[in-house]
Amino acid sequence: MAKAYWVSAYRAIKDADKLAAYAQLAGPAITAGGGRFLARGLPAEVYEFGLAQRTVLIEFDSVAQAKAVHDSPAYQAALDALGDGAERDLRIIEGV
Repeated sequence: MAKAYWVSAYRAIKDADKLAAYAQLAGPAITAGGGRFLARGLPAEVYEFGLAQRTVLIEFDSVAQAKAVHDSPAYQAALDALGDGAERDLRIIEGV
């Protein structure tokens, strides 16, 4: 079974306090569900049409596991805490 990855790019951070509240809840929810943080922060370099925006990469054992964590009550509580505090592009992709 192929691994799966959450790729989350932050287009805009509108409220740092809401983002901090989200992070306090999201990190434990993700790791409890089997997610492993591989990278997070600003890009070291940006090419072509890339944007210098915060990006987070999380590995899961499968797409099903990644989806289950996203849809879990614990992660949904984190999203509620974030509210309109950030604009993000979150994708789940399957590894090759």
